[in-house]
Amino acid sequence: MENEVCQHLAAIKSLKKPKDYVCEECIKTHSSWMHLRTCQTCGVTLCCDSSPNKHASKHAAEHNHPVVISAEPGERWLWCYVDEEMAEY
Repeated sequence: MENEVCQHLAAIKSLKKPKDYVCEECIKTHSSWMHLRTCQTCGVTLCCDSSPNKHASKHAAEHNHPVVISAEPGERWLWCYVDEEMAEY
């Protein structure tokens, strides 16, 4: 990670990787998703803001879990919802 990142991104020491490549909430409602994000606080994998239900950002706001990683194969970045900051890993 870069030296000058927000405190939320800097606090991530080991990454929580997705268990499955599905949005856990969309599966429950038979909805679709565009891309997946994995919460770095609890490890849940949910859909991105380009998806109809925006479960990842709703989860971050509701549970105060600020950082996600992209769960998309080949993508290596973290995003902080609080500070709207990205970092590569």
